[in-house]
Amino acid sequence: MSAPGENLRINSARLWDSLMEMAKVGPGIAGGCNRQTLTDEDAAGRVLFQSWCEAAGMTMGVDAMGTMFATRPGEDPGALPVYVGSHLDTQPTGGKYDGVLGVLGALEVVRSLNDLGIKTRHPIVVTNWANEEGARFAPAMLASGVFAGVHTLDYAYGRKDLDGKSYGEELTRIGWKGSEEVGARKMHAYYELHIEQGPILEAEGKTIGVVTHCQGLWWLEFTLTGREAHTGSTPMAMRVNAGLAMGRIFEMVQEVAMKNQPGAVGGVGQVKFSPNSRNVLPGTVVFTVDIRTPDQAKLDRMRAEIEARAAEICAHLGVGCAVEAVGHFDPVTFDPALVETVRRAADTLGYPHMNIISGAGHDACWAAKVAPATMIMCPCVGGLSHNEAEEISPDWAAAGTDVLLHAVLETAEVVA
Repeated sequence: MSAPGENLRINSARLWDSLMEMAKVGPGIAGGCNRQTLTDEDAAGRVLFQSWCEAAGMTMGVDAMGTMFATRPGEDPGALPVYVGSHLDTQPTGGKYDGVLGVLGALEVVRSLNDLGIKTRHPIVVTNWANEEGARFAPAMLASGVFAGVHTLDYAYGRKDLDGKSYGEELTRIGWKGSEEVGARKMHAYYELHIEQGPILEAEGKTIGVVTHCQGLWWLEFTLTGREAHTGSTPMAMRVNAGLAMGRIFEMVQEVAMKNQPGAVGGVGQVKFSPNSRNVLPGTVVFTVDIRTPDQAKLDRMRAEIEARAAEICAHLGVGCAVEAVGHFDPVTFDPALVETVRRAADTLGYPHMNIISGAGHDACWAAKVAPATMIMCPCVGGLSHNEAEEISPDWAAAGTDVLLHAVLETAEVVA
């Protein structure tokens, strides 16, 4: 059968209704969502997603990391599946679309194929990867990392949140520890739809981002050890001030990132002071430096400079400094053939598009280690994400999912 024509579209109203229904599970305090990994809210979102998948005629499998795989059978029992998905977990103050659009867009692809009676040679598997965000359990993309052989299952189960609760314990507690061996599934291809999480598509007036690469990343967790002391009665020259060392490292990270322009970013998003009292100098400060660039040599150079200069800053102030890499992936080049499939789909549908590099990490980055993979992006208002004010339009959601539908159909091979 020839490639589907431009009149083939998803049910955009149903997609939007699904997004709004999922947003009611683990609502935030300012219009977004707080559905963090392995919380009761995450469990409730999983139950809703499973009910929708089963209503669409799919069968659900769950692996030992808690990743959900809903399968629509193909006509060829020997054909490897086309996987499509993203994640349902959110940041503590997350939006309604980050990750969720990719999962529910994939579900809508299957629903639309059912409506139209379209069969494919390859099975299609709608996927909800566990712990993509890494907000509660670092590193991000943990389950897909185990799937791709980047992390061991024991390592993942041992990751702890700020309250000391482990991933393995919490996965068991919410009842979503599956029996499937992680990584045993084989993929024909992997597609992931996502909001851009940046301002480029909207600024350029493009509806679709054809994702060619993903930036590499290091998360470097610094533990600075000073001496707790009274802020009022300890002379300035006699302090061992871990907080001051932290401030100077923050400035240094900014300087290193700016020195490596264009195409590099660096910053700090999480800090923990101890004892965190108004009139006590901190004895311990823990924070995570996040650096990213699509250039491997630049990424390695930035990490080396930041670690070396941080050690010098701390030594000068008499502060202890320990560094642990708690998250990392190298820059990713997505499969050129699948990238071209996405571009063809956007052309067929008449959506303005452009090549784009993902600034954020995604499960597709690890999937690309085990199968051909690529991503599709749609704009988000003002480029805002990881924020409850994150917003997209119904038209953008529909356009991205339309392109996903056409790309998946080409790869999964329509059967007449």
